[in-house]
Amino acid sequence: MASENETGNVMEIASVAEAIEWQAQHMERAGSPNNARILRSLLAVMETQTATGRRIANWQGLTLEDAMPLRVAGGFHYLLLKGEEERLADVYRGAITDQGQVDDLVVEIVQRHDHTLLPWLDGPPQTNEAGRSASVMAGLLWLSGKLGPKFELTEIGASAGVNTMMARYFYNLGGVKAGPSLSSITIAPEWRGDPPPANPVEIVGIKGCDIKPIDLTDERQAIRLKSYIWPEAMERLARMDAAIAMAERAAPDLVQMDAGDFVEERLAAPQEEGVTRVLFHTVMWQYMPQATRERITAAMEAAGERATAEKPLAWIKVETNRATFKHELRVRYWPGGADEVKLAEAHPHGAWVEWQEKG
Repeated sequence: MASENETGNVMEIASVAEAIEWQAQHMERAGSPNNARILRSLLAVMETQTATGRRIANWQGLTLEDAMPLRVAGGFHYLLLKGEEERLADVYRGAITDQGQVDDLVVEIVQRHDHTLLPWLDGPPQTNEAGRSASVMAGLLWLSGKLGPKFELTEIGASAGVNTMMARYFYNLGGVKAGPSLSSITIAPEWRGDPPPANPVEIVGIKGCDIKPIDLTDERQAIRLKSYIWPEAMERLARMDAAIAMAERAAPDLVQMDAGDFVEERLAAPQEEGVTRVLFHTVMWQYMPQATRERITAAMEAAGERATAEKPLAWIKVETNRATFKHELRVRYWPGGADEVKLAEAHPHGAWVEWQEKG
């Protein structure tokens, strides 16, 4: 397949087959070799006359930017979780490792469940992962030393609001602890490099939005969200169950709204002195229209020009570097820090964080 250097930007790989192979290799590097075999079987599915296979083969758009392979991978996991295709369990647990056998099984499953799998290609995956809040909290710890300990958070692309509940989680980030110690969810990734600064953090409020929010308390919607979790990731599945239980006790403050409208509304609201207003998002920026990205950037920079030491503003991004496909923690703040700073790199689902900021 084409290398990163040959393409210049992996997001722009034009060949569907090359994009599927790249995604499978990325999945292997991220610790999910069994699910990677499912992805590679899509190459065989493309040769079938199924509606799913034809749509994959003739994908309109940038395959990796659209996360097309991950869309249909969620559909396969859904079939297992619903008990409709328990044969997939042998692949997911590594009992079947021969790619030819996996191909044959997956092709048969697509032929049998074509009508169920096809709609999974209609929209991007909803990987609402609590592990990513480790990077957000690390960003807050760093910002606390610049702007003070109190924060009002706004999340866009919040999906089901798993990270909109991040104030309820306990964190151990390289030995630096934050959040309620008795929480039912502990976020403790493998920490690489220096620990983040051990500054106090107080989240005084947090609200999220999504264009199509998911209700964690609705069983049908919750199982769809779980379907996007890679099947080998038992810790992530258990953490999602804990987040669902947490939402049933007190739902996240989440609204259905366009991200651009939401950011402008939140920026226009009164701000308490001594509290930093923070916009954050995790692995969603690429899915928004370019016009929306530009609108949010313009709104944040305009608000940044109005920010004061008493009413600061910050922007935390945990997003995919489009050139390297690495997930990075980047931060801007106003006044005084308008230039973006890269603080860390992280596993796509928060299994590890590598702190890189030295100042």
